[in-house]
Amino acid sequence: MKGPEEQNDNTLKRLNHFMRETVCPDCQGKRLNPEALSCKVQGYTITEMCEMEFTHLREILLTIEDPRVTVVVKGLIDGLTRMIDIGLPYLFMNRETVTLSGGEAQRLKLVRYMGSSLTGMTYIFDEPSVGMHPRDVFRMSRLLQSLRDKGNTVLVVEHDKDIISIADEIIDVGPLAGRNGGNILSQGNYEALLVNGTPTGNAMKEKVQVKEHVRKPKEFLPVRDAHLHNLKHIDVDIPLRVLTVVTGVAGSGKSSLIRDVFAKQYEEKVVLVDQSTITATGRSTACTYLGFFDEIRKVFAAENQVDAGLFSFNSKGACPSCKGRGAITTELVFMDPVTTVCEACEGKRYSKEALSYTYKGKNIVEVLDMNVEDAREFFGGLPKIRKHLDALLETGLPYLSLGQPLSTLSGGERQRVKLAKELHKKGNIYVLDEPTTGLHASDIKKVMALLDGLVDRGNTVIVIEHNTDVMKMADYIIDIGPDGGSAGGEVVFTGTPLEMIEKGNTITAEFLRKE
Repeated sequence: MKGPEEQNDNTLKRLNHFMRETVCPDCQGKRLNPEALSCKVQGYTITEMCEMEFTHLREILLTIEDPRVTVVVKGLIDGLTRMIDIGLPYLFMNRETVTLSGGEAQRLKLVRYMGSSLTGMTYIFDEPSVGMHPRDVFRMSRLLQSLRDKGNTVLVVEHDKDIISIADEIIDVGPLAGRNGGNILSQGNYEALLVNGTPTGNAMKEKVQVKEHVRKPKEFLPVRDAHLHNLKHIDVDIPLRVLTVVTGVAGSGKSSLIRDVFAKQYEEKVVLVDQSTITATGRSTACTYLGFFDEIRKVFAAENQVDAGLFSFNSKGACPSCKGRGAITTELVFMDPVTTVCEACEGKRYSKEALSYTYKGKNIVEVLDMNVEDAREFFGGLPKIRKHLDALLETGLPYLSLGQPLSTLSGGERQRVKLAKELHKKGNIYVLDEPTTGLHASDIKKVMALLDGLVDRGNTVIVIEHNTDVMKMADYIIDIGPDGGSAGGEVVFTGTPLEMIEKGNTITAEFLRKE
């Protein structure tokens, strides 16, 4: 049988109908046998300890006084303390890694190195602030500085103003994305960045004003007795036809409330645009997901008077050696499989016959290598293709290659591709999970203008977000807290951004006032 990477999207969807996952009837999901579960420490089994939040688990470990395990307990407590300090006090040991957000996963990777005594190392972090509340960004900044102070080199790829401002040296790349980027614009300290006139420097200086003339909601959708995960049987009314930001510290329960309760309660009305993987295959691209690759193939077929299937690497046009995958995987009996670029097509995935046909002087591979901006100009006279390219441009993806596998996109890019697919619909409730992930500060206003346009067309937009600039541009704010984990799960504020600044008594309100 073919593996998942060789199946198309429709086949995978059909297969999922025949598979289901259930809890093991013998261990009830605990995974351990009765002998292991019979052992206890301080009156708790290993499963019970692994289900405790880190703060509670640390309290239990601190009560162990047996001198035989002093070193082991100290190591456990030190590790838990680092995870708590980095803003993950609400996690527990049994939490599956696939359920973690990108920011949570990255913080766990960072914690892995915080206890290291190594010096002279070079650490590279790619947007460590992703998914973080401003309070947690401050904690992250201190940890990065502590790594540096131990004698290490710390390189951070980042958009967050707070982390950029503490850097000793800042390298600004630009000026724009894709073919309009790739240049070093400046290098120096933060003060030099503020005066160099680059898009980043200008964005650092700019202060987003709080939205004063907000849309006033006339209708609401009720959520009653929400008690999933850490939600404490809360009631909340979600406003319609306005731009609402749902915020709160990490682990406060905002995603549980909006994604897991509200979105499922009103499933027929809600369009969920999150950062989850779009497809399980390695063959899907932006143009196949949005559906305009069929139109591109038809254009090539009409131009050359041949079958459109010749221009699909899943069909007649596939390279006969790699079957359209672009790579060949060799199974080694006692070692991991080895994947190499297909020598026949050099990774292009197409047969020589398919590559011999052109449209406007370009073959199908050269077209798929084009970015959205170039493709918009190339296919400008074809409305069926142009409308999808316009949607990708509108969502801030001018640099994306048409043939780039969706599996290589960041969470923020995946979310914007999904948004491009839903962009021009009316009367929907859009739920977006941190749409500013991976965005330069200068692009946040563009995304918010895009979301405002959705509301102007009669839609409801609900954004789960930590970014204070996004909060300032909202019509309505729902703050979940007061803290994360068991200390969260309550509605601590509802109202306009201005009301939150003036009257809010929450952690988020404090940081919004500082801005």
